[in-house]
Amino acid sequence: MLPALILTLAALGLALARLWAYRRQLEDMARVLEETPAQSNLRLTVGMDSAPVRRLCRAVNRRLEEGLRLRVEALNSQRELKYTMACISHDIRTPLAGAMGYLQLLEGEPERRGEYLAIVQKRLAELEGLLDELFVYTRLLNGSLPLECGETAALPPLWEALAELYPQLEEAGIRPELRVEREDMTVWADPAALARVYRNLTANALRHGGGGLSVRAGGGEICFANPLGPGPRPDPDHLFDRFYQGSPARGNGGAGLGLAIVRELMERMGGQARAQIAGDALQITLTFSPR
Repeated sequence: MLPALILTLAALGLALARLWAYRRQLEDMARVLEETPAQSNLRLTVGMDSAPVRRLCRAVNRRLEEGLRLRVEALNSQRELKYTMACISHDIRTPLAGAMGYLQLLEGEPERRGEYLAIVQKRLAELEGLLDELFVYTRLLNGSLPLECGETAALPPLWEALAELYPQLEEAGIRPELRVEREDMTVWADPAALARVYRNLTANALRHGGGGLSVRAGGGEICFANPLGPGPRPDPDHLFDRFYQGSPARGNGGAGLGLAIVRELMERMGGQARAQIAGDALQITLTFSPR
C-alpha cells in the first residue's frame, strides 16, 4: 500500500512540475510578445522539450513573420505610390502647362489661331497618352487586365501599329525598314497585348531614338532597332524600369512607362523582352513562348 502511495505522489509531483514548466514557458512567451515592438524581428524560443509547445511556438512565429512581411509590403507600397504620384504629376503638368500657355497666347494673337490650336491639340494628345499608359500599367500590376493567349499572327498587329503611328513617323522623316522571314509567322500571344507592345516600341523609337527604325522578324523573335540619339546612352539593364531616367528620355513625351508595359505584357504572355546596345543602335528583342 505504501509503495503505491509513494508512486502516486511521485507521479503527481512530476505532473505538477510539468504543469509549472508549461505555465512558466507560456508566461515567458507572453512576456516576449508583450514587450517586443511590433516592428521587431525577434522570434519566440522554447526552453522545454514539448512537442505541443514547440508547435505553438512555430505557429506564433509564422504569424509574426507574416505580419512583418505585410507591414513591409505596406510601407513599400506607400513609397511606391508616393514615387509614382510624384513622377506622374511631373509628366502630366508638362503637356498641361504647355496647352494652357498656348491658350493664353491665343487670346492675345487671334490671327495665329490655327497654329496655336494645333499645338494645344498635340499637348492634349500627349496628356491622353500619359493617362492611358498609367491606366494600363496600373491594371497590369493589380491583375485586372486579362490576357487570352493563343497562336496569333505576328505581323498584322505590327502593320496596324506602324499605320497608327504613320503621321508621327512621316513627320520625323522615318521610313521603317522591315525584314520578315515568313509572312505567316505566328507567336503565342494575346492579339491586343501584342499590338500594344508594337506601338510602345515604335513610340519609344520615335521619342528617344536618333531617327530611323528597323524591325526584323524570324526565328520566334521580333527585334526593333533604332540609332541612338545624342547625349548619354541608356543602360540596357534598367531600360525596362518604370520611370527610368538614365537617358534623355524624360522630357521627350511619355510617362516612362512604355517599356515597363512592354516587359510586363511579354512576361504575362510567357515571353520576354531584352535590350542591348550594338554599335550605335539600341536593339529591343521580343522572344515569345514556344507553346
